[in-house]
Amino acid sequence: MLSGVKRALLAVSAVSMIFVASASVADDDKTYIIACDAAYAPFSWEQDGKYVGIDVEVLDAIAKASGFKYELKPMNFEGVIPGLISGQLDGAIAGINMNDERRQILDFSDGYFDSGLSVIVKEDSKINTIEDLKGTRAAVKKGTTGALFVESIADKDNVTAQYYTSSPETMMAVKNGYADFLCEDYPVIAYQIKIGVQKGLRIAIPRVSGTPQYGFGVKKGTHAELIKMFNDGLKTIKENGTYDKIVGQYL
Repeated sequence: MLSGVKRALLAVSAVSMIFVASASVADDDKTYIIACDAAYAPFSWEQDGKYVGIDVEVLDAIAKASGFKYELKPMNFEGVIPGLISGQLDGAIAGINMNDERRQILDFSDGYFDSGLSVIVKEDSKINTIEDLKGTRAAVKKGTTGALFVESIADKDNVTAQYYTSSPETMMAVKNGYADFLCEDYPVIAYQIKIGVQKGLRIAIPRVSGTPQYGFGVKKGTHAELIKMFNDGLKTIKENGTYDKIVGQYL
């Protein structure tokens, strides 16, 4: 006959087994909320009622390779990192340059794309060097690496930052003469100029900040399993040629 203590221990063990089993089922059924930039071609934008682009298609291929489910949440970039920090988002693939400042609050995957920051001007602009930016007005997209660059030279070079919520708005500001230049990730603007979407603009300075990489991000200290699945899936799609096929469609 079991003692009272043994019966109690068995009961606790049984409850624990049920809890673990339930947790396992919940994890298997989890759908991650993952953000992308709502207007950031060629990485993510809406076309014919659905989102397409490098970020969107790489994420989908990785999810299929690693076997996790997700809900895509397109949004303005300025809301992406706050959404991660507040817990409203589980992850984000939104052209996020990995830098030291962001690594203090986010955990990142392996880099999935080499980037680089460009200075963009009107075709007839006389801006061609960093020195030419002195005393000018910059159209800045909130929360981006471009914003950080402009803010870093604002006082020294008397550059005035004018803030907008999307890349198309910054480009229109420069086209219409409200600003003298904007900063955008090189692959994004090179793609748009190449296909004729941004007529009237040119790349004055191809890269001003080296070649940072884009990374998939989560709130620091959370979702280590999601980062691992992303990295494993990224490795798989690079090895089987899917990654190159996706990128090759746009660049």
